Amino acid sequence: MKQWIDKFSKNSPVIFELVFDILAFVLSYYIHYLIRFESGLFQSDIHPSTKDVFFTGSVLTIALLVFFFFNGLYRNWLVRSPFEEFYAVIKTTFFFNFILFFFVFLDSSARPRLLFLIYFIDLTFFVLVGRFTARKLQQHLRKRKIIQIPVVILGTKNEVLELLKKVNQNLSWGYVVKGLILADNHIENNGISVPIYKIEEFDEAIKTLRPSELFIAMKDPKHEQILDIANKCAENQIIVKIVPDLYDVLTGMVKTMPQYSMPLIEISTQLLRPWEAFLKRLMDIVVSIITLVVGLPLWILVAILIKLDSKGPIFYKQERVGKNGKIFTCYKFRSMVVDAEKSGPQITILNDPRVTRVGYFLRKTHIDEVPQFWNVLKGEMSIVGPRPERPVFIEQFSKIQPLFKRRLVVRPGLTGWNQVNSPNFDASIETINNRLKEDFYYIENMSLKLDLEIILRTIYLVIRGRGQA
Repeated sequence: MKQWIDKFSKNSPVIFELVFDILAFVLSYYIHYLIRFESGLFQSDIHPSTKDVFFTGSVLTIALLVFFFFNGLYRNWLVRSPFEEFYAVIKTTFFFNFILFFFVFLDSSARPRLLFLIYFIDLTFFVLVGRFTARKLQQHLRKRKIIQIPVVILGTKNEVLELLKKVNQNLSWGYVVKGLILADNHIENNGISVPIYKIEEFDEAIKTLRPSELFIAMKDPKHEQILDIANKCAENQIIVKIVPDLYDVLTGMVKTMPQYSMPLIEISTQLLRPWEAFLKRLMDIVVSIITLVVGLPLWILVAILIKLDSKGPIFYKQERVGKNGKIFTCYKFRSMVVDAEKSGPQITILNDPRVTRVGYFLRKTHIDEVPQFWNVLKGEMSIVGPRPERPVFIEQFSKIQPLFKRRLVVRPGLTGWNQVNSPNFDASIETINNRLKEDFYYIENMSLKLDLEIILRTIYLVIRGRGQA
């Protein structure tokens, strides 16, 4: 039950916006219907039935929800000022009505220009009123501590105490401090009702307190330490917000969060805009279905060749680590002998003696990877992303480079920036670090344009037969 309450508290801004938007959409359509057909201001030979009104209203509501979602209007209101939201709503409703105008302009009796203006004003007014009400209701529930977001504050003594004081004074933020993590002096527990941990106890503190967000308030922070903390938080789905120093503020490197009395840098977990994430997933689904269905005769032939070439199953199944550390079963056409790992997990090397004759061809042409389109279709992988690794290698590489698990913030891919630039791989420290740089480049620059470039490069490499065998 507590887990559901915490989940609701974390997502309540979006839930409230969604509910009030639906009410605004329905109410604005009903008012527009009354003006259009019941007020006598407009003549019409057609009077819609109750069924038609319900159907049209439902379609408009769904269309508006999709339009608002793709325009980024469903996110925490704390990161958008009221004026910014006011502007975003007006812009979005205007473009929606502009598109809607072309669906009615052929009806000469409908006076589409005037109706367009009326519906735009009508819709915008109710959405803005609804969003204002949602904000005030959120603030009220947070002040009453009905909605609470658990946080932990990490940093140096003076900065932590100052931030703790501000959080306790601003109940409308909705934050409840579950604990403090000190990077320097120990704080005497005088008047402090929350547990205090040392920086060396970070893992234990996060596991015990289970915060939704981590605030970092640190004097002269060490970059490597901050990166390590951010990486561990990403693994545990914890949002990180950093109080910047004076230099960052003066140089304009910080965007002030409007509801706070101080600037904060948020390490965002949203790597793609909503419409880009939707199109990326849609592309994954469409391409996977086409590849698996259209190429079925070829895949059957490959299966027959595998069985004729060596004893063993057609498919090779192996556990891999997916997004947010979730384990999934990865599928491939078998390209090695059955007992390839009788001595334990091993990284495939060039001219690996375990590779079969048919397997050599499959690996050179990357055909062995085709069954992974099933993983893509299921949502465990994407066409483009960092290479999926086995749990044992994730732990092994993380010991060499602690930031390695940062790759798990996105779905692993059939191909990726690292694969098209460095198709061969070994376990040396230099190779792992170079691979991380390329994976991080992709993660921080994710876009449909970059995905398309990687796909085209992959096709070129497949044609050249540059797979590792």
